[in-house]
Amino acid sequence: MYDIIIIGAGVIGALIGREASKYELNILMLEKDNDVGNGTSAANSAIVHSGYDPKPGTLKAKFNVASVPLYKDLCSDLDVEFKRIGSLVVAQGEEELPRLDELKARAELNGVEVKMLNKAEVHALEPNLHDHIVGGLFAPTAGIVNPFELTAHAIENAIENGMTLKLNEEVVAIKKLEDGFKVTTKNGDYFSKVVINAAGVFADDIINMVSKADFEITPRKGSYFVLDKLTVPLVNTVLFPLPNIHSKGILVVPTTAGNTLIGPTSEQIMSKVDVGTDYASLEFIRKNANRLLKDIPFHKTIRTFTGLRATPSTGDFIIEHDKYVKGLINVAGIESPGLASAPAISLYVVNELVKDLLPLKVKANFNPRVRPLIRLQRLSTKEIQAKVKENKDFATLVCNCEKVTKAEIIDVLSRALPVNSVKAMKKRLRTGFGLCQGGFCTAKVIAIMSEYYGIPVDEIAYNEKESYVVKHGKKV
Repeated sequence: MYDIIIIGAGVIGALIGREASKYELNILMLEKDNDVGNGTSAANSAIVHSGYDPKPGTLKAKFNVASVPLYKDLCSDLDVEFKRIGSLVVAQGEEELPRLDELKARAELNGVEVKMLNKAEVHALEPNLHDHIVGGLFAPTAGIVNPFELTAHAIENAIENGMTLKLNEEVVAIKKLEDGFKVTTKNGDYFSKVVINAAGVFADDIINMVSKADFEITPRKGSYFVLDKLTVPLVNTVLFPLPNIHSKGILVVPTTAGNTLIGPTSEQIMSKVDVGTDYASLEFIRKNANRLLKDIPFHKTIRTFTGLRATPSTGDFIIEHDKYVKGLINVAGIESPGLASAPAISLYVVNELVKDLLPLKVKANFNPRVRPLIRLQRLSTKEIQAKVKENKDFATLVCNCEKVTKAEIIDVLSRALPVNSVKAMKKRLRTGFGLCQGGFCTAKVIAIMSEYYGIPVDEIAYNEKESYVVKHGKKV
């Protein structure tokens, strides 16, 4: 019997698993997909919000503000790209300035550092703003992060510290036993003393398998444009319009890799699996973004995508012991600012909620760090030459857009966290993330994975299990 079963391998489950792996606990993580971080954690704005926006006194405010100072050291330990570039919410006309004052007052209640900027100051900070922008609220502690790396590296670190991960294990039933739980997946039964429900948009469904959810999760759909890397950045900060009750509006966000995200929409839907992108949503983004910035180069779009947010009927995060079933911990309704709040959420879940149920004894040999990725594009010519002398595979370029070599791919394949698909490799190293969107490198990635794993190329999946790229009998 396991001490803990964590259901869901998104960023919330990942950081909970990593925190729990510090202790003498037998932990199992179950994920229904073929890779970790395949849901909301792979399709979001990738922002570490400063915490001025959540209503004071809410869990959103508490955990967002508490997480901001944790990010620097966490990302250093886990070798995750993170930049504290600040955020700017702007007033589009004099009539919006009082709302900036309201946000400033809320920031002060939440204990968040902000500064009001006049028209000259906002235009100096963001030269591409339209002339009708008359002021802004700058939050210097906001940042951007690579959510793919944060999720994957946290789970890799947890595995290296003793956690077990099982992919393609969709939970279909949970039964309360006298001494714990029986968790049934499509592949078998697993037993544990404690269950942590971190299942994203499916969290209420998980609760209803064994208890009764007093809330509902409604998916909210958000679409984005991804622009190619620009010679001159479109924005220098995370740029927001004034928020509304459902959304922070259409944002313009530089990513840690140098691309620009524009979006998201905020459409309430019924389906928990619909991540389709439609023309009307993209036109809405285009129209609203163009109100903020001059001459947005939408012709530089290399991809559009859609993600789902797990919007709870309560209006706040749900992070608590289940009201009816002892041993079930629910971490649900983690919509924005969920990514920004994840580090503090994980600390609370393990060191407060799990501690109520299980003894926590710190491992003497816990290692908080992962082995850093080899990122050749960040090295000098001299350093690259030295790497090539060590290993000739550093001279074999696989992804031309993102400058990823065969050696880097093999390094990722050799790690504790499995890479079961082309998309999983894309999230680890950005192969296929560039201008050609995999046109140059996909076949090469498949060939390297086939060689490394010793399986035919027609058994390499693109994303989910059996989503094969190569027809049977073909070679690449």
